[in-house]
Formats: sequence, C-alpha cells, structure tokens
Amino acid sequence: MDGIDGRVRGAVDVWLRWLPRWQIGTARPRTRICRKCTGSPIASAAGFGPDVPHAVQHALIGRISTIIEDAVDDYTAKNLPLLQRELERAAARKRHAGYQPTEGLSPEFQGLDVDPEPSAGEPFLFTLGELTGTGAAEQAPREPLSEEAKAALRHEIALSDECARATGTAVCLALVEHRPRIAEAVERLVEPQIAALVSDMFRGFDGPEATRDGLF
Repeated sequence: MDGIDGRVRGAVDVWLRWLPRWQIGTARPRTRICRKCTGSPIASAAGFGPDVPHAVQHALIGRISTIIEDAVDDYTAKNLPLLQRELERAAARKRHAGYQPTEGLSPEFQGLDVDPEPSAGEPFLFTLGELTGTGAAEQAPREPLSEEAKAALRHEIALSDECARATGTAVCLALVEHRPRIAEAVERLVEPQIAALVSDMFRGFDGPEATRDGLF
C-alpha cells in the first residue's frame, strides 16, 4: 500500500482544481443509475451527502477508483501470470473491436453516457453509440481452457479481488483525511449554484417577492 496516501492527496488536489470549472447549468441529467457512484464507499469516505450533484461526485470517485485499478493492475502483472495473460488477450480483442467512444476518457467522464438524450422532434444525424465497433477486424477463435487452467484462473481472480478490497479500504481511509477540504470546496463552489438554481425555479410563482417558504 506504499504511496496510497500521496496518490489520494494528488487525486483530491486535481479534483479541487477541476471543481471551479463545473457549472450546474451545463450538467446533463442522467437517465440511468451510475454503477460507479451508486452505493460507492468512496462517496461515503469523501463525505458526499445526497444533495451533492452526481457530476461533482463522479469526478472524484472516478479518480479515486483509478488508484485502486492501477494498484490491482500492478499486483496482477507481478504475481498473477494466468490472469495477466487473459487480460492481455482481452486488451488485444478490444484493439481489434473497432472504434470505442468510451475509451480514453478522463475520469470525470468515464462511465457516463456518451450521447445526450435527443430532444423531441430533433433526432441526431448520428450518435457516438452508433459508431461503436466501426472498423472492427475479424479475430481468430481461441482454444478453450482446460478444467485445471480454469481452476487456477479462478484462484488468481480471487487473489485479485482481495487486492482490490484491501486497496479500496486503504484508499477510503486515506480519503477520510481530506473530508474538510472536500466539504469546504463543495460549500464554496457547489452549494451557491444549487441555491441560485432553486431560487430561479421558485421565482415568478407569485411575483418577484415570492419565496420558497411562502409557497407552502
């Protein structure tokens, strides 16, 4: 777990530099649950409450998740040869799978829909999703694994999962130390935007003097 504290600190620093550029008016509403963020222990470790917009949470959760993924990749490359071989084969298949619009995105956008929802009566000429797989090449079939190889591979996968759990715990403990910085940034940069949006939503119901409390 060497270097986890420094990597987490660096990820939080990058997120803090990104946050001032986030604008609530340009955030695209989600139509599906984000599997990366929903129920994530990283969100709890960061101290994110239910009112923190998803895009704000996702940007940090994505960067912290990358720390865990990199640690597991390093452990696998050094200690799990069968699993590493299967991962390399999967990577080779992906390279031959044609255009993949979700590849190479920065952590703020990984796991999000690549295309917005179309407006009624205004269809897109094309979408990135429709281009997925463009230019794919045929791949030679691979020989099936023996039962012994399957059992050995399952054992290595279990070891990889244990590495991910241990690294995830260490990362979350390190992230807890940065809660004050995260909370201060959300209070200073995010909450005023939410308050302004709510104010705009309620303005005009009963004239310019109407307040949210006065509606109920």
